[in-house]
Amino acid sequence: MAIRIDLPVDAKVIRKLRVGDEVRLYGNVITARDMAHKYMVEERPDWLRPLLENNVIYHCGPVMKRTGKKWSAVAAGPTTSAREEPYQGTVISEYKVRAVIGKGGMGPKTLKALKKEGAVYLHAVGGLATVLAEAIKEVEAVHKLEEFGVPEAFWVFRVEDFPAIVSMDSHGKSLHAAIRKDSLEAAEKLIHG
Repeated sequence: MAIRIDLPVDAKVIRKLRVGDEVRLYGNVITARDMAHKYMVEERPDWLRPLLENNVIYHCGPVMKRTGKKWSAVAAGPTTSAREEPYQGTVISEYKVRAVIGKGGMGPKTLKALKKEGAVYLHAVGGLATVLAEAIKEVEAVHKLEEFGVPEAFWVFRVEDFPAIVSMDSHGKSLHAAIRKDSLEAAEKLIHG
């Protein structure tokens, strides 16, 4: 049974989550990709702090449709998170982010920040971009659209019943690291008998 997470959320709730838990998100998630992460670390803008504190960053470059002044998400699948590894730990600590959604997992710097700050990495299934877009009920705002463009802008999405799996938790566990270790051991046995 999935665990409902209402956003914003505090660290106490997040620290109860463990690798393998299925969650459903309700509330605002904010998209951020390469340009956004670089901007957050280099510029440290104060206007972003209330948006991100106790909230969720989604590694997503959405396909958006504009009708008049209103935006809607056509497709909103996760992008590969590893690209954000140089920045993510700093962003989590600096902005008090409680969860990061993406695909493929992240590395040791991010895992250390998750443990220290009380945050998790949530894996969203790739290839379901249109299905995940259905969980986006409203586009509440967009920031840096002119400077960054549609895929790289900060989109503020109000989501309901957004599905994800905890694959890195605040207790130092990483499903991605465990799979990598097992895979390397299996490869070693195949190669060297």
